[in-house]
Amino acid sequence: MNDDADDHMDEAMGHMSHHTLSVLVENKAGVLARVVNLFSRRGYNIYSLAVAPTDDPRFSRISVVVDVESAPLEQIVKQLHKLINVVKINELDPRQSVERELFLGTVKADPATRAQVIELAQIFGARVLSVNHAAMTVSLEGHPSRLDDFEAVLRPFGLNELQRTGRVAIPKLEREASRLRAVTSNARGKVS
Repeated sequence: MNDDADDHMDEAMGHMSHHTLSVLVENKAGVLARVVNLFSRRGYNIYSLAVAPTDDPRFSRISVVVDVESAPLEQIVKQLHKLINVVKINELDPRQSVERELFLGTVKADPATRAQVIELAQIFGARVLSVNHAAMTVSLEGHPSRLDDFEAVLRPFGLNELQRTGRVAIPKLEREASRLRAVTSNARGKVS
């Protein structure tokens, strides 16, 4: 499946009530709890949440997908800015960011259905991590809509366990169109 096309699927599928915020915070004990408590106190719904240290160990980045039907995005951002350990907040537009998620699932796969499950895993680019006589554990990294599709094709076999990390995202790199054309022209032997 094409990840570039996946980047726009959420909009087409009507998921625009979810927005991804990238929140840079001080990497200190209790900061994540304060962020989550703010959401809880205000009645804001968190669709997914992922947090990890950045390349600078003083900071962590929280990727939070919020349900803007539970509260206006501007109100959520304003409340987050009030927290002392919040350094910076960016809203990541799906058209201008790269979003990924990790899927880990154990699917029923007895000898009669194992080949079908392996074939589906290969089609989606998933990896088989573990196998026993009755099940397989598979993993897939990709755009959330791709993981939704993978989950949907595995469900008829029976999912024993399922864990998804939640969405992580960063802004897309800007492309220099004129430079790309020049490189393409030079690769064909033409002088730009």
